[in-house]
Amino acid sequence: MHGGLATPAPLRAPAGPAPADKPLLRFITCGSVDDGKSTLIGRLLFDADLAPDDLLAALEKDSKKHGTQGDDLDFALLVDGLAAEREQGITIDVAYRYFATEKRKFIVADTPGHEQYTRNMATGASTAELAVLLVDARRGLLDQTRRHSVIVSMLGVRHVVVAVNKMDLVSYSQETFDAIERDFRAFAEHLRFLTIAVIPLVAKDGDNLVHASKKMDWYSGSPLLAYLESVASDDNARVLPFRFPVQWVNRPTHDFRGFSGFIAGGNVKPGDVVRVLPAGRDATIARVVTFDGDLAHAVAGQSVTLTLTEEIDISRGDMIVSPVSPAKIGDRLSAKLLWLVREPLVVDKSYLLKLGTRTTPAFVKTVSAHIEIESGLAEPLTDPAATLAFNEIGEAELWLDTAVVCDSYDDNRETGGFILIDRVTNETVAVGMVKHSAWTERSARNGVEASYASMEGVPSADRLRQTPLRSFIKSLSWRVPGSLVTFGVAFAFTQDSKIAAAITGAEVVSKIALYYVHEQLWTRFGIGLEKNERPHDDVGL
Repeated sequence: MHGGLATPAPLRAPAGPAPADKPLLRFITCGSVDDGKSTLIGRLLFDADLAPDDLLAALEKDSKKHGTQGDDLDFALLVDGLAAEREQGITIDVAYRYFATEKRKFIVADTPGHEQYTRNMATGASTAELAVLLVDARRGLLDQTRRHSVIVSMLGVRHVVVAVNKMDLVSYSQETFDAIERDFRAFAEHLRFLTIAVIPLVAKDGDNLVHASKKMDWYSGSPLLAYLESVASDDNARVLPFRFPVQWVNRPTHDFRGFSGFIAGGNVKPGDVVRVLPAGRDATIARVVTFDGDLAHAVAGQSVTLTLTEEIDISRGDMIVSPVSPAKIGDRLSAKLLWLVREPLVVDKSYLLKLGTRTTPAFVKTVSAHIEIESGLAEPLTDPAATLAFNEIGEAELWLDTAVVCDSYDDNRETGGFILIDRVTNETVAVGMVKHSAWTERSARNGVEASYASMEGVPSADRLRQTPLRSFIKSLSWRVPGSLVTFGVAFAFTQDSKIAAAITGAEVVSKIALYYVHEQLWTRFGIGLEKNERPHDDVGL
């Protein structure tokens, strides 16, 4: 889920550094319905003088026809563009807007608050680094407020701004604001947010959006825009291990064969050694090709075509990775699921699982826990028939028909996230985040060994077989004490040391030879061994 709709660059944006020199922050607005999400974005763009003139002219016209603020401008209409949204006064689809200040570039996803459109909210959160969570000061934290908080945390958003809106309707009460802040911080204690900022504001009037509000002089923090300009970004995709899911085998002519895709982690340059999974073959990057020419270096976030110095069978769904830190391969996934449709999850029903560029049949074997919206904590389940209902979040084990290449979602959001698709309706029924992967016996040989057996410093299966010298030393170390016992017994019967020594010598030579042949035969033929007892099956486990 890369990119999204973006408006043209603002016509009245203030001058500043070139856009390429500015850091980018992706954030979403979320929260319960009618908490003021669209109004907040529209008023922020207006007050910061970032809305194009043509949009402002259209806003004035639309406010007279669809507005909910009387004779005043309805700033929500700057974001809500669908006819149904304007008629009903709600947000349905995700609206993406681009804007830039002198300090930073922003892409904001305005997401719906209605429970039935939770799937759209999850789409917006999947690429965000920060969430602006709207709370109506009159109503405090609602179920949908908590649900959105859990979802953004589950989807890897680690920074949140709690925008306590409509403070004018509670007489700008500091006590009301403080109570909401205490409630949210207590609720979010287990949600793994790195930073939580709580800001009181009135979106429709612009209080504490761009300029500090004189009506809430008890608040000493930054206005919302200033905070967004200063918050640290967690865009660490470039320092992650290299990940390149292959989307397309690019073969425009008979003498060019490249592999096109989106770099989901790390960086790459010609001469780098990479590994192709699940095949497990190592290769060397020959070129990094783009429409504008070859690159000397490419990083996460870029779409490129890679060519290799070796001819390797690669197809859509394979992944090119770092051989030092390869991705995992497995056909058993432990994951968190957000169920998105009215029909409940059916355990053991066949769905399609799409992870990156790979699609495979899969089914949910068990649902092991429910995430309680009131607390954000997982409640273990013991009923094997437990399922997930509409908008419920849970932990589950999935069994796949074929192994997939993936990472933990905590390690890489691009290669650790997936969706489940109904095979009849083709509807996306769930989004999932991989916690860890495992494998069955049938996929271990092709999966685990391919990932690890050829890593530098890790012995392959062939290196674990016994050498003739090792087998000889084993037989010799076993025969020395046995020969001493034989000599003692022979001397006791013959009372002649020479005869006893001759008997012992003949026995040593014959048994060492027989033992060596015996060991070699049983090493080559693993008769009677379980598959997971063979030396080559233990490599990398």
